[in-house]
Amino acid sequence: MKVFRTLAFVVIAMSLLLAACAPATAAPTAAPVVTEAPIVATEAPAATEAPAAGLTCAEPIKVGLISDASGALAIYGVHILRSFMLGMEYATGAAGSAGDKFDIAVTQENVFKIDDCEIQVFVRDDGSNPENTATVARELIDVEKVNILVGTVSSGATATLQGIALESKIPLIVAPAAANDITGVNFNEYTFRTSRNNYQDAINECKALTQQYKTFVQIAPDYAFGKGSAAAFRDACTLDGATFAADDIFAPADTTDFTPYMEQIANSGAEAYIVTWAGSGFVSLMQSAKDQGVTDKMSLGATFIDNVLMPTFFANAVGTTAGILYHHSAPKNDANDFLKAQDKARYGVMPDLFDADGMNAAIMVVEAIKAANGDVSGDVLKGLMEGMTFEGPKGTVSIRPEDHVAIQDMYIMKLVNVTDPDANFYEYVDTTRPEPPCLLPEALKDRCGALPYGNLSGK
Repeated sequence: MKVFRTLAFVVIAMSLLLAACAPATAAPTAAPVVTEAPIVATEAPAATEAPAAGLTCAEPIKVGLISDASGALAIYGVHILRSFMLGMEYATGAAGSAGDKFDIAVTQENVFKIDDCEIQVFVRDDGSNPENTATVARELIDVEKVNILVGTVSSGATATLQGIALESKIPLIVAPAAANDITGVNFNEYTFRTSRNNYQDAINECKALTQQYKTFVQIAPDYAFGKGSAAAFRDACTLDGATFAADDIFAPADTTDFTPYMEQIANSGAEAYIVTWAGSGFVSLMQSAKDQGVTDKMSLGATFIDNVLMPTFFANAVGTTAGILYHHSAPKNDANDFLKAQDKARYGVMPDLFDADGMNAAIMVVEAIKAANGDVSGDVLKGLMEGMTFEGPKGTVSIRPEDHVAIQDMYIMKLVNVTDPDANFYEYVDTTRPEPPCLLPEALKDRCGALPYGNLSGK
């Protein structure tokens, strides 16, 4: 059997993609079965800094967390549900009312405290469906009266959530959706993110990619997420010395037969092909690549994905070096140590691809509440969040004031196995801290200041 060479890049969003963005029409899949492990009693974790002395609030502060617990992206939604609660515990110093382990099937509420200030977290499942997202968001705002929103997994559903948060003047922290548009053409002053964007993926991956390959071709889904990702990779890899042998190939998001597209890739003359794809169509895409002989003559560019799917799709890629947005073995800090210990003790797994995003979102919530000294009006919070810097499992996260992009560490790793029971699959290679261009719409270009506008060169 021929070795399946893998490097270059794939933004594998949610259902097989790093992109955290799937079409709303994707067929739901069941959430993965998580191996149970005994709950281990632990002392209250050390927070990033001591809670503000004497913090009080006249009424409980309310946070609405929206994620996917039942839809096409539930495999990733579970990362956020567990890590957000662990992040709240880490930042406040004690577990919430739901106990050591949060289970959305048992309760949809969890209460934490900072001094005399109560923080109520209300959790809702949107199934990665924008209509569901709108319904639960309005219920959280109109009925529960939340002060802050966090979510969601699908970038399409996140766009819906952004509009609702803006209407209600409630800050939204996006985790883990990655589409450039969230802090680009869809930007509003109430939207922030702890997730990276597609451009950060591209900058990180192209650093590894262009050290081995010089000519590329890429395929992506024919909608905003895919087009934005393709533009980012073309820009980032070109600046690193690569060339693209053919025009970018775009296929409908619901494509099941990739034969004509793989024929174009096979005839492109490129050394490697970059794939951005969201959803279960990735399986068909890879089968077509094999059937058309693409995998025999070209290297697949693949950003490393989640721990669950790595053994399935990268079994023949041991020895490959590529980028990844987060792996539990890369960062060395107290927050990441806490996340690793508690995910393993309580949920029976090591932190996965988006656990850091969820924990960072919780830390950002708590830091904003502390900075506001209990005044959680939308105008006050958004002013405090803009330019905020805090410490989380990926180290220092800085919210860029110009466009609210979360500047954060990302990683380049070498795959050494796909069999370790604790998903210790990699050997550390490097840490990057990608600075993407400002992608705000023309009407808001002045906000970008001295940042490169539209692409990395700014030209």
